[in-house]
Amino acid sequence: MSHICPSFDVSRRMGSSVSVDKAFRKQKHIRLSASRRTRKVSLRTVSGSSNDIRGNPVFHLAFPVNDLEEARDFYGKKLKLPEGRSSASWVDFNLYGHQIVCHVIPNYNAASSQNSVDGDPVPVPHFGLAMSEVQFQELAQRARKAGVPFCVEPHLRFVGEPGEQWTMFFKDPSGNALEFKAMTRPENLFARQ
Repeated sequence: MSHICPSFDVSRRMGSSVSVDKAFRKQKHIRLSASRRTRKVSLRTVSGSSNDIRGNPVFHLAFPVNDLEEARDFYGKKLKLPEGRSSASWVDFNLYGHQIVCHVIPNYNAASSQNSVDGDPVPVPHFGLAMSEVQFQELAQRARKAGVPFCVEPHLRFVGEPGEQWTMFFKDPSGNALEFKAMTRPENLFARQ
C-alpha cells in the first residue's frame, strides 16, 4: 500500500531559489531562536492547568470536517475548547492540552462501523481522551446542556474489572466519533486483564 504525502512549497516563505535542505536548516534556526527568547511554552487547558510542551509531548491530530463554522460551533461553543490558530481551510483547538486540527474537506461525512465493547455499540474509528472523573462529569454535563446527541450515553462499564471506567461517545457534525473516559483507577489505564 502506498501512502502519498503532498510536498510543501518552501519558495513562498524563503525565496524561490532556496533548497529544501536549506529551508530545514533555516526552520531549525528559527525554532532555536524562538526557544532562546521563550523560557516556558505552555498551553492553557479547559481545566485551567497548563502543559509545558518542552518536556512533555503533546498529542496532535488532524482530521477532516465538512464545514469550519459547524466545527467552531461544536468544538468551540458546545465543548468549550479554546480555539487556536486558523485559516480559511483549517482551525485548531486545545483539547485539554492537546492539539486537534479540523481541516475542511467539502461534503465530507465520516463513515464509521460499530464494535460491541462491554455491550455498547462503539463507533470505530474514534478518538478522544482519558481524563479525571471530575473532568468527565463536567464534559458530560456540558455536552448534555448543549444538546449534543450521544452515541453511547455516559455510564460506567467494565464494572468490577481492572478496566472499570466511565465512558461516553458522541459525533461531531461531520460524523467524526469521539470517546471520553475516566478510569475509576487511573493507574489501570494500560492494565492487562
